[in-house]
Amino acid sequence: MTAAQPSDTSGVDVAGRLDGLTDPAVRDLAWLLFSADLLSAQPPRSPLAEPWSHPAEAHAAAQWLIQLDRDPAPLHAVLDGSRPKRLGRYAEILLGWFLEYGPAARLVAANVPLRRAGHTLGECDFLVETRDGQRLHWELAVKCYLHCGDAQATLADFVGPGLRDRLDRKRTHLIDHQLRLSEREEFVSLGFPGPWIAQMFVKGWLFYQAGASAPAAVNDPPALARGHARGWWVTRTEWPAFAARQAADGWSALPRMAWLAPRRIADGKRESSGMAATARMQTELSLRAGRSGEGSVDLPGAFADQMSVAAPGDPETLLADLPRPDEPAMVA
Repeated sequence: MTAAQPSDTSGVDVAGRLDGLTDPAVRDLAWLLFSADLLSAQPPRSPLAEPWSHPAEAHAAAQWLIQLDRDPAPLHAVLDGSRPKRLGRYAEILLGWFLEYGPAARLVAANVPLRRAGHTLGECDFLVETRDGQRLHWELAVKCYLHCGDAQATLADFVGPGLRDRLDRKRTHLIDHQLRLSEREEFVSLGFPGPWIAQMFVKGWLFYQAGASAPAAVNDPPALARGHARGWWVTRTEWPAFAARQAADGWSALPRMAWLAPRRIADGKRESSGMAATARMQTELSLRAGRSGEGSVDLPGAFADQMSVAAPGDPETLLADLPRPDEPAMVA
C-alpha cells in the first residue's frame, strides 16, 4: 500500500513534524499524538479523545518531542524494560509515557481493572486530568484493517491482517463495553472521584485494494473519520506488477513494531534518519513482516530488535525471504 500523509488534528503540521524527527520511537509517539483518528465522533456515546485542551498545548508537545528526539534514552529505557510484543501494547506504553512526562494532560492511572466476585470485567486504559480540570477516561486502540468489500463500504468490510478481526465488531465492543466501564458501580468503588468523560482514542491505517479486481472507488461509511490514514493492498499474485509500477529502488518488510509512523527506506541500506511522513508503504495479503537485516536502523537497546527494518531488496527477493509467505505483511 502507498500511504498518504497523516492528517492534522491539532493545527500542527504533522508531516513536517515527523520529517524533523529521527528516532523511530519518538516518531511513533508523534504519530500517535498528531495523526488523524480512525473513527469519527458519534456523540454522546463515543466522543473522540483530544490530547490537547487548546492549541498552545499541541505546540508545546511538538517542541517537547523535538527535545526528546535529541535525547530519547529515557523513552528507550522504558521500552527496553517492557519489550512489548503487541502493537497495541507498544502504543499504550508510548501514550502512557507522554501522559506522565509530557506538557499536556496529567496521567491519573492506567490499566485500572474492574472486578466483580473475583471476575475481571475489563480495564480502563487511561484516566487523565486536563489542565483545566476535566477528568477523562480514554480507551486506546491502534488497528490496521484491509478493505475487502465493494464500492459501498461498511465497517464489516474492514478486516484485520490475520482476517480474524473486524472493524465493526471492534467499534461495537469499544462503544458498548470499554467506554462504559467508568460508568459502572465497580469503578465508582475504586475511589477515583469524577465525573469522568469517556472518550475513544483510536488510531491506525486502513488499506484499500489496488489490484485489477479492486473497486473503481470506495465510499467510506460515515463512522470512519474523513482524514484517516490510508494505503493500498494487493494479493501475492498481483504484487510483482504492482511493485513494478511504483517509483521504488527497493522494498523492505516492516516488522510489526514498525507499523505506526510511516517509514522511508533510504538508498544506503538502512532506514533514513529523515524518515518522511510521505513515506511509501506497501501491504500484501500473502506477505508477513520479514527478519531484521544487517542494514537495520540503529535504535539502542533490546527493543531495537523488534523495530529494525531490513535492507531494501527487489520485489522477488522480498517474497523469497519471508519466513511465512502465507501470512500478511507490510512492506515499504
